[in-house]
Amino acid sequence: MQTFEPNLSPNALRALEARYLRKDISGRLLETPGGMFQRVARAVAAAEPAYGASPAEVEQTERDFYEMMARTEFLPNSPTLMNAGRQLGMLSACFVLPIDDSIDAIFESVKHTALIQKAGGGTGFSFDRLRPTGDYVASSGGTTSGPISFWRVFCEATRAIQQGAFRRGANMGMMSVDRPDILKFISAKERPGEFENFNISVKVTDEFIRALRADPARPHVVANPHTGERYYLPAGLDVATYSIHDLAPADGRPAPPRAVTCRQVWDRIVRGAWAGGEPGLCFIDRVNADNPTPHVGRIEATNPCGEQPLLDYEACNLGSVDVSKFIRDGLLDEAAFARTVRLGVRFLDDVIDVNNYVIPAVTDICRRNRKIGLGIMGLADALMELEIPYDSEEGLAFGRRVAELFTREAFAADEELARRRGCFANWLGSTWDVRRHRPMRNAAVTTVAPTGTLSLIAGCSGGIEPVYALAFYRHVLGGQEMLDLCGPFLRYARRHGVWNDDLARRLAERTGLDRIDGLDARIREIFVTAHDVAPAWHVRMQAVFQEHVDGAISKTINLPADATLKDVEDVYQLAFDLGCKGVTVYRDGCRTGQPMTTEKLDALCPRCQALLEEIDGACSRCPSCGAPLCS
Repeated sequence: MQTFEPNLSPNALRALEARYLRKDISGRLLETPGGMFQRVARAVAAAEPAYGASPAEVEQTERDFYEMMARTEFLPNSPTLMNAGRQLGMLSACFVLPIDDSIDAIFESVKHTALIQKAGGGTGFSFDRLRPTGDYVASSGGTTSGPISFWRVFCEATRAIQQGAFRRGANMGMMSVDRPDILKFISAKERPGEFENFNISVKVTDEFIRALRADPARPHVVANPHTGERYYLPAGLDVATYSIHDLAPADGRPAPPRAVTCRQVWDRIVRGAWAGGEPGLCFIDRVNADNPTPHVGRIEATNPCGEQPLLDYEACNLGSVDVSKFIRDGLLDEAAFARTVRLGVRFLDDVIDVNNYVIPAVTDICRRNRKIGLGIMGLADALMELEIPYDSEEGLAFGRRVAELFTREAFAADEELARRRGCFANWLGSTWDVRRHRPMRNAAVTTVAPTGTLSLIAGCSGGIEPVYALAFYRHVLGGQEMLDLCGPFLRYARRHGVWNDDLARRLAERTGLDRIDGLDARIREIFVTAHDVAPAWHVRMQAVFQEHVDGAISKTINLPADATLKDVEDVYQLAFDLGCKGVTVYRDGCRTGQPMTTEKLDALCPRCQALLEEIDGACSRCPSCGAPLCS
């Protein structure tokens, strides 16, 4: 296959050399970036002959796949770039594993977690099925140590795995608001050093939100998942040590004096998010309202960054289209964008067939449901190129236009694949069958991931986030500093004659445009950063995309350091009202201290450039800006 070599930035090349390109045992590089993209394109296109493609057609598909990656118009998730065409062969980033209420089941899930994370995947869990702390265990005659104790087992297991793997272990832990251990869960990460390789989210029901709004003083009721018995949470519980025996039975009984109310549970969630960025919220009823296969099972958890709700044992193959690459002559090239979206759907569908899912149960359900997660990145760059402020009605209108075009073309491509290759095996009885009457190849098609490292490789802004800074210094190998500039801003500043070295220096020192003299109002409106954008605009942009994509949205709602508890609550309430499936906030500076690092490019957050212990493509959260670091 005759190809061109991709034109990548020095920072992209360093990221690829650090952890994507093949190396020999001594660490010597065995492939170029172009060689990597060829390897991936060839491995993925190998699925095509099963659907009747001739050798010439396979070669053309391989070339098409290569070119869209080499131009960084589309990039698949990191495991695909790393593992396609190699012995490991595990190409998925996101998995959800069940944790059932038995010792055998719990440690079987630990084993599966180890296998997945060794291969480079991230895992999500719900702890809802585990009996509460202190509950009776008939088989032993003793009592259970509860979900938090077993959660710690998963944490320690993945902590050990990440020490020897090339990708860091990342996890999502989730618990429903109506479980007896919910107060323990909410407060678990308040203790320094606890559960650091887990993101956490509380699953909030519509009923809970309605009760909170209608009668916030109503005593909150929780239920034992093993027996169904209901309980009140008495006031004054020690959230670190309480057990089921400290709770007050609720079935047919009045609440004890000063029982914990809905409002008090909500306030604990809000205070945790204000203090440390967690827990996030998952609006679980909304997630299940969009569950494409309710006849197969109920969704109880998501991947580590929250953008992909998955059934037990499901995995998802992600990829993102850089919308900024399609801004040409001051316009969005819709035809070219649509072609790449359609090709991206085909690429991800092929990934399912060539993927080595490691675990038979995962292979089975993934082949039956065939979920993919095509998303976009570069939205903020596209808006800047068009000179449209992110936080404006015009910005929302452009976002809506992109979201509509993106999902329309993705669904159309998926339907076309269904007519040529067949619907996913569980299509009959799915919402695509019963409600939409539409043949589909994949049960889920679109999502929006954070694209941390992928956006660094592509040289664009991450996901649908605003840019974090217009200029910053990257610490590179040898302890050198390299000034990294926002491309759209640099081009605008040069075009309008406002660029100079002093402007670059002041921006890199985190001086906002509002503090720099001599700039007109328009440039200040166009080139806003994450902290310039008011929280409500963050949420509104997320909601615009959530209206159209069938997965969820990974996005950080940035808040200033002086934000109040009420500000956090307002974000959560607005996200619910606007139809989001989940929401995460991060208050500037709420996490103090940064880990010690080595002088490596991959020790920097791709969004804010904060020094980290490592960034290696897996999902985690930056302790400086709160950004999810998935790719």
